Amino acid sequence: MNVVWFKRDLRLHDHAALVQAAADRPVLLLYILEPSLWRQPDMSARHYRFLTQCIEELRRAAQKLNQHFVIRVGEAIDVLAQIQQKQPIHGLWSHQETGNDHTYARDRDVRAWCQAQAIPWHEPMQHGVIRRLRDRNGWAARWQRQMQQPVFPVPQNIISINETSDPWPSASDLALAFDGDGTQWQIGGRSQAIELLKSFLFARGENYSRGMSSPITAFEQCSRLSAHLAFGTVSIREVFQATQRRAHAIKALPAAERGQWLRALRSFSGRLRWHCHFIQKLEDEPRLEFENLHPAYDGLREQTFNTAYFEAWKAGKTGYPMVDACMRALHATGWLNFRMRAMVMSFASYHLWLHWRPPALHLAQLFTDYEPGIHYSQVQMQSGTTGINAIRIYNPIKQSIDQDPDGTFIRRWVPELAHLDEKLIHTPWLAPNPPPDYPAPIVDEARSRKAAAEKIFQLRKTNPHHKQWAQRIVHKHGSRKSGLNKTAECKTPKKKQQGQLPLF
Repeated sequence: MNVVWFKRDLRLHDHAALVQAAADRPVLLLYILEPSLWRQPDMSARHYRFLTQCIEELRRAAQKLNQHFVIRVGEAIDVLAQIQQKQPIHGLWSHQETGNDHTYARDRDVRAWCQAQAIPWHEPMQHGVIRRLRDRNGWAARWQRQMQQPVFPVPQNIISINETSDPWPSASDLALAFDGDGTQWQIGGRSQAIELLKSFLFARGENYSRGMSSPITAFEQCSRLSAHLAFGTVSIREVFQATQRRAHAIKALPAAERGQWLRALRSFSGRLRWHCHFIQKLEDEPRLEFENLHPAYDGLREQTFNTAYFEAWKAGKTGYPMVDACMRALHATGWLNFRMRAMVMSFASYHLWLHWRPPALHLAQLFTDYEPGIHYSQVQMQSGTTGINAIRIYNPIKQSIDQDPDGTFIRRWVPELAHLDEKLIHTPWLAPNPPPDYPAPIVDEARSRKAAAEKIFQLRKTNPHHKQWAQRIVHKHGSRKSGLNKTAECKTPKKKQQGQLPLF
C-alpha cells in the first residue's frame, strides 16, 4: 500500500499527494498527532483547537466518500514503523512542508528512516515554494505557472485501508493551556474556508485595498483566509484561481458596475504571491527562525533585554493606546491585520529595544494563522535585522490617529479610556486627569524611536562588511519581480515596502 501522510494540507481537494498515491494501489490516509510538536514554544492551544476542527471536518468528508481516515498519536517514525511492521509500505506520500525547526528536523529523520527501509518518499509541491532552489531568478514566473496548473479533483474511487484510529487527545492531554475563552477565535475546517473565500470575493472584499490598514475595517474587509492557508484546508492555488475567475467576471461588466473590485483583486492576488515569497526565505535558510538574517546585527539587542517591558507589551499595558488595543484584540481573537502586526512588533523591537525572538514566539502563540516562513521573515523585517529593507519605525501615536481617528477600536479593547474624547484618547497622559487605571507611557516615544534609529543607522554606516552581506542576502532572497538589484544593497522605498503584505 501507499501511505498518504496529511500534515498541513487538511483537505481532499487539490491534494496532489493523495491523487498520485491512489493512482495505482490502495492507500492509507494518515494523520499523525505528534506530542513533541505541541511541546514546542511556538505552539498553543488556539492552534490546537483550530487543528481539531479541521481534522473533524476532514474525517467527515472522507466518510462521505466511504474512505477511511486514520489518526495515530505518537512520533512520526514510531508510527510509520508500526504500520510498516503490520503491512509493507510501498511508498510514503506527503506534500512538501516548510514549517518550524521541529518539523524540519523530524522530516530529516523520516527521510533517513525511509531510506533505511527502502521506501520512496514522494513530496509534491503544495504552494509555490521551491525546494532546493538555487537562484531566485525566474521564481515569480515559476510561481505563476504553478498557480495556473489544473486543480486536482477529489479522488472518488480510491481504495483506502481501514485501520483503527487512536483517540484524539484533548488540549490538556498535551499540556496546552487555553489563554482565553476562545469565543472570538476563528473556526477551522474547509467549509469555513470556502465560505470566507466566497464572501470575500463576492461581498466583503471590494474595499480591501483601503480597508486592510485600519483595525476597524480590516477584520471584515480582509479575506481572513490566512489560518486556512496555514493549515491547508484550502490550497493557495484554489484561492488564486477563484480570484482570477472573479476578476474575469468583473472585467466583463460595464465600467460603471465594476466599483473598486479590480483594484482589490489585483492587490489580493499580489499578496498570494508574497505569501509564498516569504515562506521561500525560510525554506532556503531555516536559521531565520533563530538567528538574525544579517549577521552584523548579532549582539545588538541581546544584552539589554528588559523583562518588565516585555511583560507590559504582552499584557497590553504599555501606556500607548493603539499598541495596547492591538495586543488585547490579538489575545481575544487570534488575528490582527498586517499594519498593526508590524506596528506592535516595531514597537517591541525599536521603542522597547527587545530582541525579536521572545516577542516572535509570543506572537506565534497568539496568531491562529501562524505560518513560520512568513512569521520570522516579517518579524526580522520589522526589527531591522534583515539589513536589506528600509528602516521603518512605526510611531504608535500617528498610527492611532491615522487608523482609528475616532478611537472606536481603542474604546472597544481598552475600556479604561472609553470616556476620553477623540482628541485625548490617543494621548491619555495629556488629559487633565489621566485615567488612574491606565499606565503612563512605558517609554518616551520620540526619544526611544530616535535612539533606536540612530543605533541601526550607525551600525549600517560603520560596519565594514554590512554592504557585502546585504548584497548576498538580496541575491539569495530578494524578489526579482519587485525590481531588487542582485548586486546592490536594497533600499526599499516606503511605498513598495507597504506592498509586502502576506497576511490576508
